[in-house]
Amino acid sequence: MSVPPPPLDTWSALRHPAFRVLWQSGSLYFIANAMQTMAAAWMMVELTGSSFLSALVQTAVFLPMFLLSLPAGVLADIADRRRLILGALALQAVTGTVLAALLFAGIGGPATLLVFVFVAGACTAMLSPAWNSTVADSVPRDELPNAITAVSIAYNGARAVGPALAGALSALAGSAWNFVAAVLGSLIMLLAIRRWPPRPHPPSRLPAERLWGGMLAGLRFARHSRTVLAQLVRTVAYSGAGSALWALLPVIGQRQLGLGAAGVGLLVGCMGGGAVAAGLVIGRLRASAGLERLVAAGCVLYAGVMLVAAFSTQKLLVYPALGLGGACWMAVMSTFNTATQTSVPMWVRARALAMHTLCALGAFAICSAFWGALSDITSLAFALSVAAACMAAGLLLAKPFPLRMGQAEDVTVRTRWDDFFVADEPAPEAGPVAVELGYRVRAEDSIAFLDALSQLRAPRKRDGATFWRAYRDLSDPSRYVERFIVTSWADYLHQRARATLADQELEQRVRAYLLPGETVSMQHFIAER
Repeated sequence: MSVPPPPLDTWSALRHPAFRVLWQSGSLYFIANAMQTMAAAWMMVELTGSSFLSALVQTAVFLPMFLLSLPAGVLADIADRRRLILGALALQAVTGTVLAALLFAGIGGPATLLVFVFVAGACTAMLSPAWNSTVADSVPRDELPNAITAVSIAYNGARAVGPALAGALSALAGSAWNFVAAVLGSLIMLLAIRRWPPRPHPPSRLPAERLWGGMLAGLRFARHSRTVLAQLVRTVAYSGAGSALWALLPVIGQRQLGLGAAGVGLLVGCMGGGAVAAGLVIGRLRASAGLERLVAAGCVLYAGVMLVAAFSTQKLLVYPALGLGGACWMAVMSTFNTATQTSVPMWVRARALAMHTLCALGAFAICSAFWGALSDITSLAFALSVAAACMAAGLLLAKPFPLRMGQAEDVTVRTRWDDFFVADEPAPEAGPVAVELGYRVRAEDSIAFLDALSQLRAPRKRDGATFWRAYRDLSDPSRYVERFIVTSWADYLHQRARATLADQELEQRVRAYLLPGETVSMQHFIAER
């Protein structure tokens, strides 16, 4: 069973009231955050004149994503998403109010800016997985790609509108008012979540996951899911190389083009405008070109844009080039995001979103600081040229890490629950637990059987096993044993509950090689201390 092709109308998801309210409030929140980031970067240039400190603002915004995204994703999967989102937004509004007050009083310097921007980024990091999974829950699965694209348009549109508004507001009333706008954006989203709260997690008889165990489960899933791992690796490569252009835009505007705050805002606006334009046609582009061709074109064109920004002093050339760069950024990053979200089951969705965010913005934050430092040490042109070369080299990842969209059977959890075959069920924390499954097959089918059995290794380890191996019984050539180990009985229960329809098909392929009349035997062992 495969996913039906989604409608090509990007805005079809807005027909759903919950998604529409979340999208509208999210758009305003994104704009307000973009205004704050632009104002902070420009104030840093004015205060210090340092490329490194200006780029460090981007690091302060996005580094919390690297540090907090995965814990936030676990909390979004296992805790009350409504309380998590509202708490983060309330804290962001309070700290933003304090920062604005300090700036109006004239006592906010570079260190103050970085600290408060970092706190705001931490709040965004904590709420993002819960908010994104709430958005995903607000539309049917077949419209999820369109919903993701609409959110991407809102986010990238904010990167077009926000900096332009920040530049205009800075020129008219002063940069501090941009931080007031950020507070208002947080309050608007807070009210929207109160009106359309996330659906509670379905009740479960399984033991609750702990934060650390949930983080390990998310990382294990990504490591052993070929589809998700490929998307995350490609995201890191693209975001890390592409961050150079975003991080160095204030420097490009000031040094290369001789622009002020409003002019630099227009540069960012060009990239955001290009991203919005691409979002309007991304569905058709993806359907006609395919994932790999679309991503390859985006990488090559974006590298070319960085070279134009590195060497050109002509505004009429740089502006349209940046628009093309924004379109490429939107097309590629939206493709990675959509591929990730369509490839994971519900139990790990927020964690997968968090890992995508961690890879995208974590690489963005770390590499922004690197490109800023490289620009200070060498030159702006050299830094952007190296980034363009890295972007082009990322094309080599296509073969070892191919992209694909997930199918319904990949994410639909099976409802069948077999017997445990245990006399006394242990306590949830007991373990480690060893599970053995015995198979008797014909000698002539042994090679084909082992090939089918080996394909169970990835889903077993993806869903919780720390060890997996197949054995042949030396006393009975027809008998093979599959053995895997799970950390605790609770983890084993979760592993069984996470098996998908695709996993069930793999198990049926293995059982097809059993001798006539034979069944799979199962034994459980608990470690003694």
